[in-house]
Amino acid sequence: MRVKNLAINQNGFAFDPSTGESFTLNETAKEVIEALGRGEDEKEVARRLAERYEVSEQEAYNDVLDFKEKLNLYGLLS
Repeated sequence: MRVKNLAINQNGFAFDPSTGESFTLNETAKEVIEALGRGEDEKEVARRLAERYEVSEQEAYNDVLDFKEKLNLYGLLS
């Protein structure tokens, strides 16, 4: 899983040392990537996001799954 190897600074700039690619992340994306890199599952991440952003857990869960799909497209979860 390449997300574990991303170097992410506090401003949301992420660098993949294996490919040289860089990404800019918003605060939520940064939190999700860091949580996935620590091995947290989608439901844990969604629960925390739901509390923080005052949305339903189902909505947060769907958003996490959508984001993971995008990460897969970039090859970051392979």
